[in-house]
Amino acid sequence: MPHPLPPTKKLVILDRDGVINFEQADFISSPADWRPIPGSLEAIARLNQHGYLVAIATNQAGISRGLFDMHALNAIHQKLHLAAQAVGAHVDAIFFCPHAADEFCDCRKPRPGMLKAIGQRFGASLQGAPMVGDALRDMHAAFEVGCAPYLVKTGKGEKTLQKGGLPPGTQVFDDLAGVVDRLLQNTQSSNAAEPPARDLSAKK
Repeated sequence: MPHPLPPTKKLVILDRDGVINFEQADFISSPADWRPIPGSLEAIARLNQHGYLVAIATNQAGISRGLFDMHALNAIHQKLHLAAQAVGAHVDAIFFCPHAADEFCDCRKPRPGMLKAIGQRFGASLQGAPMVGDALRDMHAAFEVGCAPYLVKTGKGEKTLQKGGLPPGTQVFDDLAGVVDRLLQNTQSSNAAEPPARDLSAKK
């Protein structure tokens, strides 16, 4: 059974392609294809430093289509982990859906299964947890489970914004670093609003 997050820990869920790393016309099928968007890994490091757990939720239909295999996907994610570590960042879990759209699984975004699995893994409520993506399917998956949807303009984000159809309450930012700026501002404002702790140990 997963253990609930301690009170000091908060959960953020990130899409991978177009949020953390650059998209490319076809699938990212090898470590050589994976290139981080400037500032994205540093943004994750700032989340870590402020008590957030970071999980990735990514559709990877290229596996089902035979364009790459699990060995290649693991190598890509190893490169991601090492690049993150190089700037003091840490990704706590990577969840992926290997299925194609015509397999009608529950884990492929915009369906909610992958996000629900992340919540179960960490024993965390998804209500209000930030979900950052660049595609409409990310935003709809977030809305379905009660996450707060954040759209970035990197990757497919600009086209997604132009197409419209975003769920109510979707917030839009230039990139992941901009989202993290806002999240940390909100955290600092919330902490400042809390009353100071009382010392109950003093003798009467």
